[in-house]
Amino acid sequence: MLTVSELYIYPIKSLGGISLSNAEVTDRGLKYDRRWMLVDEQNRFLTQREYPQMALLKVQVENDGLLVTHHLNGSVAIPFEQHNQGKQEVAIWDDTCAGVFVDSELDSWFSAALGIKCRLVHMPEDTHREVDQRYASPGMITSFADAYPFLLIGQASLNDLNSRLAEPLPMNRFRPNIVFTGGEPFAEDLMNHIQVAGINFYGAKLCARCVLTTIDQLTAVKAKEPLKTLAQYRLMDKKIMFGQNLVHEGTGIITIGDTLNVLSTHTEERFLVPYK
Repeated sequence: MLTVSELYIYPIKSLGGISLSNAEVTDRGLKYDRRWMLVDEQNRFLTQREYPQMALLKVQVENDGLLVTHHLNGSVAIPFEQHNQGKQEVAIWDDTCAGVFVDSELDSWFSAALGIKCRLVHMPEDTHREVDQRYASPGMITSFADAYPFLLIGQASLNDLNSRLAEPLPMNRFRPNIVFTGGEPFAEDLMNHIQVAGINFYGAKLCARCVLTTIDQLTAVKAKEPLKTLAQYRLMDKKIMFGQNLVHEGTGIITIGDTLNVLSTHTEERFLVPYK
């Protein structure tokens, strides 16, 4: 039996994640997941890939908004209720979509905490950013996530990796949304149609991993692992694969302990990473 064992959201893109016991699935992913984002002076997204110190900003969901804390700069509150500010185009990789800038005082706080001039932007409900149509049905949308609304990883896959490392790494290095127990290592690679709590999920694309996985999420210190080891046995088309991105149909609540039912599996070559 495959069972949901961990659930995570990352309300502000590339900042600290939040572990949940249950999560609401909305039209564009888990509720609050990557609905906010920091951008530079060209309205382009900021990420730990270039600014690892972003990991040091920790986020909590409160009743009326987010609370962001930095170990040196204190805390700041971000209300869910947004003022009617005008929309502007913001960029995530090759995509552009409309976002609303939140507050200039918050911009100053984030700029000081990170040492980078930046602004905080929110994705309103009427912004619909479609996922890559090569791997999804028309109308499927996502938030400010890199490309897809969900990332799925099996605990067995991390266990397999950790058995090859001198020091084991926590799951937070890989920033999943859904973690499950049971099954063989990298069973998630082949999952095509999955159902959890009556909600349908579809495997869209294996997740190519980057230097963000080498950043300690508690200290923001970079190292060589896990990419050095993963490159030895998870390399396909010059990309290191770990986890699978999902799209979905339907909304509802998923909870730790829910059964993950695999209704069909992939047969396309792009999902078949040789196991070593």
